[in-house]
Amino acid sequence: MIIITGGAGFIGSCLQAALRARGEETIVVDWLGVGDKWRNVARHAPDRLLAPEALDDFLATRPYVTAIFHLGAISETTARDGDLVWRTNIDLSTRLWDWCARNGARFIYASSAATYGAADQPEQFSDDPAGLDALHPLNLYGWSKHVFDRQVTARVARGEVAPPQWAGLKFFNVYGPNEYHKGKMISVVKVKYDEVSQGLPARLFRSEVAGMADGAQARDFIWVGDVVNVLLWLLDRPDVSGLFNCGTGVARTYLDLAHAVCDAAGQSRRVDFIDMPDALRGQYQSYTRADMTRLRAAGYTRPFTSLEDGVRRYVQDYLAAADPYL
Repeated sequence: MIIITGGAGFIGSCLQAALRARGEETIVVDWLGVGDKWRNVARHAPDRLLAPEALDDFLATRPYVTAIFHLGAISETTARDGDLVWRTNIDLSTRLWDWCARNGARFIYASSAATYGAADQPEQFSDDPAGLDALHPLNLYGWSKHVFDRQVTARVARGEVAPPQWAGLKFFNVYGPNEYHKGKMISVVKVKYDEVSQGLPARLFRSEVAGMADGAQARDFIWVGDVVNVLLWLLDRPDVSGLFNCGTGVARTYLDLAHAVCDAAGQSRRVDFIDMPDALRGQYQSYTRADMTRLRAAGYTRPFTSLEDGVRRYVQDYLAAADPYL
């Protein structure tokens, strides 16, 4: 049995689809709500859907669990309720870690590239645990993920009892199907597609970095299928533990992304630049690029999908389809 917290969400539902295709017994811990989030798991329903508030009582029955993929979190970069974020992103994560350690279950959890804060040079995106103390996240969400990363690595360094396998993945900018419920946290690819498919220009934020041209802000954008491949690889490699970046190792500009969306949608390359909203000023990462050295050294060899190929697949196979769900 495999538990996926946030299993009806974006990455979680894509992982759920892959696990069901393997014939795994799965329990999804999530809320479906009153919208269309249920469609994320409609084609690959779990064996059981469990509300997050019922998880502790369920685990108290000591079910046989092979692994917990802990992907559920408050992930809004503009989150403001510190107590709620602490309870959700740190306390729950700690309880699940402790349960896995006591019961011999493997624990794979979502961290975030938001932990890198204002880093803007390639060498500053190293996932070496020795560098954690030097990181300064820009927002509450990134800070909460950083706190848990530090707790985990400190426990391991002290030799405390740990799950038989543990891995934290610092996800970079993930895009792909089943993200449609995410509101303002939806990927830039989906937002730009919505614009250009209506015949409008793709709108990008003007640069706020001295010497950086508008549209030259760059991120490491990763296709959700590649993220799932990494998660499944970890499941197949119980000997691999650690904190790892999960990106492509390549930084691409927002202008590159906008052009890729226009091309995939069959629209002309029209881009307008707009001012950044006040809510993002001082919290915006203008550059990210995952250092993938440690994951590669651990044995992960699969190539990552290029931005153009991933955007084309997302647009043509999902966003432009009658049913855009995986």
